[in-house]
Amino acid sequence: MLDSLQQSAPLAVTVAAVLGLLLGSFLNVVIHRVPRMLEREWAQQAAEQRGEHAPAVERYNLVVPRSHCPACGHRIGALENIPLLSWLVQRGKCAGCGTAIPVRYPIVELATAALSAVAIWRFGATAEGLAAVLLTCFLIALAFIDFDTQLLPDSMTLPLLWLGLLFNLHGTFAPLPAAVIGAMAGYLSLWSIYWLFKLSTGKEGMGYGDFKLLAALGAWFGWTALPAVVLLASVVGAAVGIALIVVARHGREVPIPFGPYLAGAGLLALYFREPLGRLFGMG
Repeated sequence: MLDSLQQSAPLAVTVAAVLGLLLGSFLNVVIHRVPRMLEREWAQQAAEQRGEHAPAVERYNLVVPRSHCPACGHRIGALENIPLLSWLVQRGKCAGCGTAIPVRYPIVELATAALSAVAIWRFGATAEGLAAVLLTCFLIALAFIDFDTQLLPDSMTLPLLWLGLLFNLHGTFAPLPAAVIGAMAGYLSLWSIYWLFKLSTGKEGMGYGDFKLLAALGAWFGWTALPAVVLLASVVGAAVGIALIVVARHGREVPIPFGPYLAGAGLLALYFREPLGRLFGMG
Protein backbone atom coordinates (compact mmCIF):
# COMPACT_ATOMS: atom_id res chain seq x y z
CA MET A 1 0.00 0.00 0.00
CA LEU A 2 2.81 2.40 0.93
CA ASP A 3 4.58 1.63 -2.34
CA SER A 4 1.40 2.44 -4.27
CA LEU A 5 1.03 5.76 -2.46
CA GLN A 6 4.67 6.65 -3.09
CA GLN A 7 4.40 5.79 -6.78
CA SER A 8 1.11 7.60 -7.41
CA ALA A 9 0.97 11.20 -6.22
CA PRO A 10 -2.76 11.65 -7.11
CA LEU A 11 -3.67 8.54 -5.11
CA ALA A 12 -1.58 9.68 -2.13
CA VAL A 13 -3.16 13.14 -2.16
CA THR A 14 -6.68 11.67 -2.40
CA VAL A 15 -6.06 9.29 0.50
CA ALA A 16 -4.60 12.15 2.53
CA ALA A 17 -7.69 14.29 1.89
CA VAL A 18 -10.06 11.50 2.98
CA LEU A 19 -8.02 10.76 6.08
CA GLY A 20 -7.85 14.51 6.68
CA LEU A 21 -11.64 14.65 6.89
CA LEU A 22 -11.56 11.95 9.57
CA LEU A 23 -8.76 13.73 11.42
CA GLY A 24 -10.73 16.97 11.21
CA SER A 25 -13.72 15.27 12.81
CA PHE A 26 -11.48 14.14 15.67
CA LEU A 27 -9.97 17.63 15.98
CA ASN A 28 -13.47 19.01 16.54
CA VAL A 29 -13.69 16.71 19.56
CA VAL A 30 -10.27 17.86 20.76
CA ILE A 31 -11.17 21.55 20.35
CA HIS A 32 -14.42 21.12 22.25
CA ARG A 33 -13.31 18.79 25.05
CA VAL A 34 -9.70 19.64 25.97
CA PRO A 35 -10.59 23.02 27.59
CA ARG A 36 -13.37 21.35 29.57
CA MET A 37 -11.02 18.58 30.65
CA LEU A 38 -8.62 21.26 31.91
CA GLU A 39 -11.41 23.04 33.81
CA ARG A 40 -12.34 19.79 35.56
CA GLU A 41 -8.72 19.12 36.42
CA TRP A 42 -8.24 22.64 37.82
CA ALA A 43 -11.43 22.39 39.88
CA GLN A 44 -10.26 19.10 41.35
CA GLN A 45 -6.82 20.51 42.16
CA ALA A 46 -8.37 23.60 43.76
CA ALA A 47 -10.57 21.41 45.95
CA GLU A 48 -7.56 19.36 47.05
CA GLN A 49 -5.64 22.55 47.88
CA ARG A 50 -8.52 23.70 50.09
CA GLY A 51 -8.51 20.32 51.81
CA GLU A 52 -11.92 19.47 50.44
CA HIS A 53 -13.00 16.13 49.09
CA ALA A 54 -13.50 16.55 45.35
CA PRO A 55 -17.00 15.42 44.33
CA ALA A 56 -17.24 12.37 42.11
CA VAL A 57 -17.74 13.26 38.47
CA GLU A 58 -18.44 11.22 35.39
CA ARG A 59 -15.52 10.26 33.20
CA TYR A 60 -14.84 12.92 30.63
CA ASN A 61 -12.07 12.62 28.06
CA LEU A 62 -11.61 12.47 24.32
CA VAL A 63 -13.42 9.13 24.14
CA VAL A 64 -15.99 9.15 26.95
CA PRO A 65 -18.85 10.09 26.89
CA ARG A 66 -20.04 9.48 23.36
CA SER A 67 -20.63 12.52 21.18
CA HIS A 68 -24.03 14.09 21.79
CA CYS A 69 -25.97 17.27 21.15
CA PRO A 70 -25.25 19.77 23.95
CA ALA A 71 -28.78 21.18 23.63
CA CYS A 72 -30.91 18.04 23.92
CA GLY A 73 -28.44 15.26 24.76
CA HIS A 74 -29.24 13.32 21.58
CA ARG A 75 -26.48 10.77 21.02
CA ILE A 76 -24.86 11.15 17.63
CA GLY A 77 -24.98 7.88 15.72
CA ALA A 78 -22.49 6.64 13.16
CA LEU A 79 -24.51 7.90 10.18
CA GLU A 80 -24.78 11.35 11.81
CA ASN A 81 -21.03 11.50 12.36
CA ILE A 82 -19.73 11.20 8.81
CA PRO A 83 -17.35 14.13 8.31
CA LEU A 84 -18.84 16.98 6.26
CA LEU A 85 -21.47 14.77 4.60
CA SER A 86 -23.64 14.38 7.70
CA TRP A 87 -23.63 18.14 8.30
CA LEU A 88 -24.74 18.74 4.71
CA VAL A 89 -27.44 16.05 4.76
CA GLN A 90 -28.82 17.33 8.07
CA ARG A 91 -28.59 20.92 6.79
CA GLY A 92 -26.43 21.88 9.72
CA LYS A 93 -29.02 20.92 12.37
CA CYS A 94 -29.25 18.32 15.14
CA ALA A 95 -31.36 15.34 14.11
CA GLY A 96 -32.90 15.22 17.58
CA CYS A 97 -33.97 18.80 18.30
CA GLY A 98 -33.14 20.84 15.21
CA THR A 99 -30.61 23.04 16.99
CA ALA A 100 -28.08 24.55 14.58
CA ILE A 101 -24.70 22.81 14.46
CA PRO A 102 -21.97 25.47 14.20
CA VAL A 103 -20.49 25.86 10.73
CA ARG A 104 -17.08 25.65 12.37
CA TYR A 105 -17.36 21.85 12.42
CA PRO A 106 -17.30 21.36 8.64
CA ILE A 107 -14.78 24.22 8.32
CA VAL A 108 -12.32 22.40 10.61
CA GLU A 109 -12.88 19.15 8.70
CA LEU A 110 -12.41 20.82 5.31
CA ALA A 111 -9.34 22.74 6.44
CA THR A 112 -7.73 19.60 7.84
CA ALA A 113 -8.51 17.64 4.68
CA ALA A 114 -7.19 20.37 2.38
CA LEU A 115 -4.00 20.97 4.35
CA SER A 116 -3.35 17.24 4.75
CA ALA A 117 -3.63 16.86 0.98
CA VAL A 118 -1.28 19.80 0.48
CA ALA A 119 1.20 18.26 2.94
CA ILE A 120 1.34 14.98 1.03
CA TRP A 121 1.44 16.79 -2.33
CA ARG A 122 4.30 18.94 -1.04
CA PHE A 123 6.35 16.28 0.80
CA GLY A 124 5.06 13.00 -0.61
CA ALA A 125 3.96 9.83 1.20
CA THR A 126 7.09 9.94 3.36
CA ALA A 127 8.04 10.47 6.99
CA GLU A 128 8.31 14.17 6.16
CA GLY A 129 4.78 14.17 4.77
CA LEU A 130 3.45 12.35 7.85
CA ALA A 131 5.22 14.86 10.09
CA ALA A 132 3.69 17.75 8.13
CA VAL A 133 0.17 16.30 8.55
CA LEU A 134 0.78 15.80 12.27
CA LEU A 135 2.05 19.36 12.74
CA THR A 136 -0.92 20.71 10.75
CA CYS A 137 -3.40 18.89 13.00
CA PHE A 138 -1.77 20.22 16.16
CA LEU A 139 -1.73 23.79 14.86
CA ILE A 140 -5.37 23.72 13.74
CA ALA A 141 -6.52 22.42 17.12
CA LEU A 142 -4.37 24.87 19.08
CA ALA A 143 -5.52 27.83 16.98
CA PHE A 144 -9.22 27.13 17.59
CA ILE A 145 -8.76 26.33 21.29
CA ASP A 146 -6.87 29.58 21.83
CA PHE A 147 -9.45 31.53 19.83
CA ASP A 148 -12.25 30.13 22.01
CA THR A 149 -10.64 30.15 25.43
CA GLN A 150 -7.31 32.04 25.20
CA LEU A 151 -5.64 28.83 26.36
CA LEU A 152 -2.78 26.89 24.77
CA PRO A 153 -2.74 23.65 26.79
CA ASP A 154 0.62 22.25 27.92
CA SER A 155 -0.77 18.82 27.08
CA MET A 156 -0.55 19.84 23.41
CA THR A 157 2.23 22.45 23.12
CA LEU A 158 4.85 20.40 24.98
CA PRO A 159 4.31 17.16 23.00
CA LEU A 160 4.44 19.29 19.84
CA LEU A 161 7.85 20.61 20.92
CA TRP A 162 9.21 17.13 21.60
CA LEU A 163 7.83 15.83 18.31
CA GLY A 164 9.66 18.61 16.47
CA LEU A 165 12.95 17.59 18.07
CA LEU A 166 12.20 13.94 17.38
CA PHE A 167 11.56 14.45 13.67
CA ASN A 168 14.67 16.62 13.43
CA LEU A 169 16.95 13.95 14.89
CA HIS A 170 17.74 13.23 11.25
CA GLY A 171 17.19 16.78 10.02
CA THR A 172 13.69 16.32 8.59
CA PHE A 173 12.95 20.06 8.63
CA ALA A 174 16.05 21.52 10.27
CA PRO A 175 19.39 20.29 11.64
CA LEU A 176 19.05 19.07 15.22
CA PRO A 177 21.34 21.77 16.72
CA ALA A 178 19.27 24.48 14.98
CA ALA A 179 16.07 22.84 16.28
CA VAL A 180 17.34 22.76 19.87
CA ILE A 181 18.44 26.39 19.68
CA GLY A 182 15.12 27.23 18.01
CA ALA A 183 13.17 25.74 20.93
CA MET A 184 15.18 27.75 23.44
CA ALA A 185 15.16 30.97 21.41
CA GLY A 186 11.44 30.68 20.67
CA TYR A 187 10.56 30.46 24.34
CA LEU A 188 13.03 33.06 25.59
CA SER A 189 12.20 35.65 22.92
CA LEU A 190 8.51 35.91 23.83
CA TRP A 191 9.30 35.43 27.52
CA SER A 192 11.58 38.49 27.34
CA ILE A 193 8.96 40.55 25.50
CA TYR A 194 6.36 39.51 28.08
CA TRP A 195 8.46 40.74 31.00
CA LEU A 196 9.57 43.94 29.28
CA PHE A 197 5.93 44.77 28.58
CA LYS A 198 4.79 43.82 32.07
CA LEU A 199 7.54 45.81 33.81
CA SER A 200 6.85 48.88 31.70
CA THR A 201 3.04 48.81 31.76
CA GLY A 202 2.11 46.57 34.69
CA LYS A 203 -0.02 44.44 32.34
CA GLU A 204 0.40 41.02 30.79
CA GLY A 205 0.65 41.23 27.01
CA MET A 206 0.50 37.48 26.31
CA GLY A 207 0.33 34.12 28.02
CA TYR A 208 2.93 31.48 28.72
CA GLY A 209 1.27 29.21 26.18
CA ASP A 210 2.45 31.56 23.43
CA PHE A 211 6.05 31.08 24.60
CA LYS A 212 5.68 27.32 24.43
CA LEU A 213 4.01 27.36 21.02
CA LEU A 214 6.80 29.47 19.53
CA ALA A 215 9.33 27.17 21.20
CA ALA A 216 7.61 24.24 19.50
CA LEU A 217 7.76 25.98 16.11
CA GLY A 218 11.45 26.67 16.73
CA ALA A 219 11.95 22.96 17.43
CA TRP A 220 10.28 22.10 14.11
CA PHE A 221 11.88 24.69 11.84
CA GLY A 222 15.05 25.79 13.61
CA TRP A 223 16.02 29.16 15.03
CA THR A 224 16.50 30.78 11.61
CA ALA A 225 12.76 30.51 10.93
CA LEU A 226 11.72 32.35 14.09
CA PRO A 227 12.05 35.95 12.80
CA ALA A 228 9.78 35.19 9.85
CA VAL A 229 7.24 33.35 12.04
CA VAL A 230 7.09 36.14 14.63
CA LEU A 231 6.91 38.89 12.00
CA LEU A 232 4.15 37.16 10.03
CA ALA A 233 2.13 36.43 13.18
CA SER A 234 2.57 40.00 14.45
CA VAL A 235 1.61 41.67 11.18
CA VAL A 236 -1.50 39.53 10.68
CA GLY A 237 -2.43 39.82 14.36
CA ALA A 238 -2.09 43.61 14.30
CA ALA A 239 -4.15 43.88 11.10
CA VAL A 240 -6.93 41.69 12.51
CA GLY A 241 -6.84 43.52 15.84
CA ILE A 242 -7.19 46.91 14.18
CA ALA A 243 -10.00 45.61 11.99
CA LEU A 244 -11.86 44.27 15.04
CA ILE A 245 -11.51 47.59 16.86
CA VAL A 246 -12.61 49.67 13.86
CA VAL A 247 -15.25 47.43 12.27
CA ALA A 248 -16.55 45.23 15.08
CA ARG A 249 -16.01 47.81 17.85
CA HIS A 250 -13.86 45.31 19.74
CA GLY A 251 -12.79 46.99 23.00
CA ARG A 252 -9.12 47.91 23.26
CA GLU A 253 -8.98 46.32 26.71
CA VAL A 254 -10.39 43.00 25.46
CA PRO A 255 -7.45 40.63 24.87
CA ILE A 256 -6.90 39.11 21.43
CA PRO A 257 -5.33 35.62 21.39
CA PHE A 258 -1.94 35.45 19.67
CA GLY A 259 -1.89 31.66 19.29
CA PRO A 260 -3.98 31.50 16.09
CA TYR A 261 -1.58 33.90 14.35
CA LEU A 262 1.46 31.93 15.52
CA ALA A 263 -0.22 28.76 14.26
CA GLY A 264 -0.99 30.38 10.90
CA ALA A 265 2.58 31.62 10.59
CA GLY A 266 3.79 28.11 11.42
CA LEU A 267 1.70 26.67 8.60
CA LEU A 268 3.11 29.26 6.19
CA ALA A 269 6.62 28.34 7.31
CA LEU A 270 5.82 24.66 6.73
CA TYR A 271 4.42 24.97 3.21
CA PHE A 272 6.34 27.99 1.91
CA ARG A 273 9.80 27.57 3.38
CA GLU A 274 11.61 28.35 0.14
CA PRO A 275 9.97 31.70 -0.71
CA LEU A 276 10.00 32.72 2.95
CA GLY A 277 13.64 31.71 3.11
CA ARG A 278 14.47 33.98 0.20
CA LEU A 279 12.40 36.80 1.67
CA PHE A 280 13.60 36.59 5.27
CA GLY A 281 16.90 34.81 4.88
CA MET A 282 15.72 31.65 6.67
CA GLY A 283 18.21 28.81 6.67
